[in-house]
Amino acid sequence: MGRKMSIELNTIVEGKVSGITKFGAFVDISGGGTGMVHISEVSHSYVNDINDFLKVGDTVKAKVISREKGKIALSIKQAQPKPEKPQRPQKTQKPKVRKPYKPAPPVTSPGNYEWQSAQASSPSSFEDMMSMFKKTSEDKMSDLKRSGGESRGYSRRGNSSRK
Repeated sequence: MGRKMSIELNTIVEGKVSGITKFGAFVDISGGGTGMVHISEVSHSYVNDINDFLKVGDTVKAKVISREKGKIALSIKQAQPKPEKPQRPQKTQKPKVRKPYKPAPPVTSPGNYEWQSAQASSPSSFEDMMSMFKKTSEDKMSDLKRSGGESRGYSRRGNSSRK
């Protein structure tokens, strides 16, 4: 090889693209040495295919971003000024008008069960309420057994009820 120029960190170097891979491009740096530009360092915009941005033989300017174990990492996008984002038109914001606080309606129990209405109309003893609850529960269980009989393919034991 020829005379190698000292390639320092954070300097801008010029070189020719000598090879392209799916993950980046290799650049022969003028003054000696080869560096690699990772696909994420090619452009400020998203790079799906590096061949859309670089060709073998292209002359590029790149910034030296690291030097480790004889490998030189380059960045083309850091050597270029960052493009300004197009400014969005400012929205004219209307002041938000808050509605006055209104408390939520009181919570009522879900369902309209017989034992609830009986309790409201006449005060009963605890035993009366329990017997009414048991009767209602037994009625519901018998309705469930009559309507389906089988579960929906699920068993607590892990067996499927399907055959």
